[in-house]
Amino acid sequence: MSLRGPPDERTPAELLTFGVVNLDKPPGPSSHQVSGWLRDAVAETLEGRDVDASIDQAAHAGTLDPKVTGCLPVMLGDATRLAQVFLEGSKEYVAVLECHAPVPADAESVVAEFEGPIYQKPPRKSAVSRRLRVREIYDLEVLEREERKLLLRIRCESGTYVRKLCHDLGLALGTGGHMGHLRRTATTPFDDTDLHSAYEFLDALAFWLEDDNPDPLYEVVDPAERILADIPQVVIAESAAREVANGAPVYAPGVLEVERGTTNGDLVACLTPNGAAVCLGTLVGTEDDDSGVVVDLERVLV
Repeated sequence: MSLRGPPDERTPAELLTFGVVNLDKPPGPSSHQVSGWLRDAVAETLEGRDVDASIDQAAHAGTLDPKVTGCLPVMLGDATRLAQVFLEGSKEYVAVLECHAPVPADAESVVAEFEGPIYQKPPRKSAVSRRLRVREIYDLEVLEREERKLLLRIRCESGTYVRKLCHDLGLALGTGGHMGHLRRTATTPFDDTDLHSAYEFLDALAFWLEDDNPDPLYEVVDPAERILADIPQVVIAESAAREVANGAPVYAPGVLEVERGTTNGDLVACLTPNGAAVCLGTLVGTEDDDSGVVVDLERVLV
């Protein structure tokens, strides 16, 4: 078997079967619909190019309701195996809180009280069980205010329901309230500084398919390794990577380097020396062990 080459040297077909698009989700379609459209467009393009590659899946990072816009990384092909990484990072939103009465003078101080851990029960239409749980609000800031509206910037733990947060804020303000427009501006490690629309993605595919010009594709699609930017890394030898591809854990003799500060129990990404992702796993030992297991496998990526 052959391992993937360096992320910055991959062919367009390799990029499309192990890549990620930092998509600017439009209002209207569901997150599932959007990722399905991208998957189908890639499959049609690969078939049209008659290359030895195919794609049968795509996945999005964190569901956005149909009306919600913004940062929706879409993983293509084998990159879907990295979806769990997005459960580790924070989310950031800009939301409009529609108050049911004039905003009180002390609104900023009331809003600030919601920073930190808060209790939330998911709404009735959620995909998870409706049990009371704790979520962390890292930052909560009032950006602008009008007579009956507050524009909020929210940085929070994954799994926080912003609609429920806005409802609770309305109660605390004494006005009642609900969430108006919502836009996600970041989902670690992606943010809104380099978003691409679905139209840009489709145009990039067309340039490659019809004009044999892959340059726009390289601008819109990133190697899947970008998803791992904030995950502690373990560098392993290519010989060890081949063993991992066959289901073996990562043993100490195959480990070249463990990122400083990583501790047992951490989710880690194993890469070859050229930067190609091999697997996700849990750190259970050190490279100083003579022959013990250093990383237990969770997701094999090759």
